[in-house]
Amino acid sequence: MTAVTDATTGKAGAEARRGRYWIDDWEPDDERFWSATGRRVAVRNLACSILTEHLGFSVWLLWSIAVLNLPKVGITLSVGQTLWLTTLPNLVGAALRIPYTFAPARFGGRNFTIISALLLLIPCGLFVYAIEHPSIPFWALLLIAATTGLGGGNFASSMANITHFYPVKRQGLPLGLNAAGGNLGTSVTQLAMPPLIVAAGLVAVGWVWMPLVVVAAVLAYFFMNNLTRASASYTGREMAGSARDRQTIVMSVLYVGTFGSFIGYSFSFGVLIKNQFPEVTGSHVIWLGALAGSLARPFGGWLADRFGGARVTMVNFLFMGLGIGAVAYAVHAKDWTGFLTAFLFVFVTTGIGNGSTYKMIPAIFRTRALAKAAGDDEATAVAAARRQAAAAIGLISAVGAAGGVLIQQTFRISIEKTGSIGNALLILAAFYLVCLGLTWFSYLRRGGTGENASRVFAEAGV
Repeated sequence: MTAVTDATTGKAGAEARRGRYWIDDWEPDDERFWSATGRRVAVRNLACSILTEHLGFSVWLLWSIAVLNLPKVGITLSVGQTLWLTTLPNLVGAALRIPYTFAPARFGGRNFTIISALLLLIPCGLFVYAIEHPSIPFWALLLIAATTGLGGGNFASSMANITHFYPVKRQGLPLGLNAAGGNLGTSVTQLAMPPLIVAAGLVAVGWVWMPLVVVAAVLAYFFMNNLTRASASYTGREMAGSARDRQTIVMSVLYVGTFGSFIGYSFSFGVLIKNQFPEVTGSHVIWLGALAGSLARPFGGWLADRFGGARVTMVNFLFMGLGIGAVAYAVHAKDWTGFLTAFLFVFVTTGIGNGSTYKMIPAIFRTRALAKAAGDDEATAVAAARRQAAAAIGLISAVGAAGGVLIQQTFRISIEKTGSIGNALLILAAFYLVCLGLTWFSYLRRGGTGENASRVFAEAGV
């Protein structure tokens, strides 16, 4: 059995090359290793990762509800300015996901989890400053809001790191849980902030996260590990190669449809309610959307483990299109109940799609690598596939988050040009149908030969 160097599991290899928090031998696909040691260590790291990612999302979405309360502290903005104030954090978070993907390999997963947690103190402190100085110019507000993008970057480093802890065939559920725990930060922020604002004022929103961030960093310090195999998982050259890979490009588009929708709707939901249904107090309900999408994500991963990620993703895009069609009908009919119900349904489908697409990524690269190995060393092929998948995850997650910016801007343009979000909803429904066709063509179509015809992926049940 493979020995593991761990902070809590004996002395095997205790003189690890960089200290007791490094694990030099890690073979999660070995059933004996996984049952004896791997599962317990992986779960412990997953739990700490979820907490840090959760706080990252909480801080990232901070301005999504703060903008609804700025008039209370003397800051008045137009609809366009409000949407920009929620769009810029999304854009910065998307951009940071690329370097954050490299960071666990460069510094170690445990080490960078500590760093990324402590960095969240910056946007929290700046938020407090902005609220205490209501005469602050709009450009300064934009810069301060941009720093919350540090929380958006956490997702990429967390997912890239946790991928290495689990066997490929069991990654759907843990990756879904990891992502869902982070995504729930969106809902927690939107749920907890209104009563906190009433009780202690808007400035308290910045203070409340700071001690929690310190606790997360301390827990990561004592209970997480660095994997030697992950520290050499990929290079800039591999990521550049991954950016040109057809599979990375296709999955990026699909992830725009799933996660881009989730984060774009989460940032915009309150503003959309205020614009379309001004008589409704949006802050009372906007947390429901992110909650529904977050809770659905592990379910999407579980479905993908059971039925195949591509099948679940394709069917899910159909339901996403139907859901957005229902939202468009409710907007046209001025039906608040129908609007809320349909939008919550769409949030659920974004969560399911997030889980199923993330399951697909490592499966795609592993299946292709094994097919190309053709009798060569399968262990080498699998290791190469892990490196490629880790690099692709960073790019795909960055593009997906940037897709949320496109969705926000689609709403902004529709509102400014027509006063309604109807046209934006029709565009989104058409996009989901395109994603449905792309999923089938790339991963479920059995005709023809070669990767372009998806025969390998279809037969492997990706």
